[in-house]
Amino acid sequence: MDIEPIIYLLSIFVLAVFVGYYVVWSVTPALHTPLMSVTNAISSVIIVGALIALGVDDGGADAVQNSVARWLGFGAVVLAAINIFGGFLVTQRMLAMYRKKDK
Repeated sequence: MDIEPIIYLLSIFVLAVFVGYYVVWSVTPALHTPLMSVTNAISSVIIVGALIALGVDDGGADAVQNSVARWLGFGAVVLAAINIFGGFLVTQRMLAMYRKKDK
């Protein structure tokens, strides 16, 4: 009995969502800022890969495949950029919590 690849990949995705949720929400506030820095670094690597996907031009390949690769690359750039921007905003807010307030 073989498992369909889509079922296999979907189950891995669902498990990753649950593990990610519990890992992120169990982080103490003191570790949140370094965690966001690592997340921003990972997202920057994703943007590099997405830009490579945007530049796909396989001369002999199907035009539909090129179009799909470009749209997926564009979507990855947009989502990773939102993640990086949001990460910097959250990091800035977390660091502001540790500043002394003016009296």
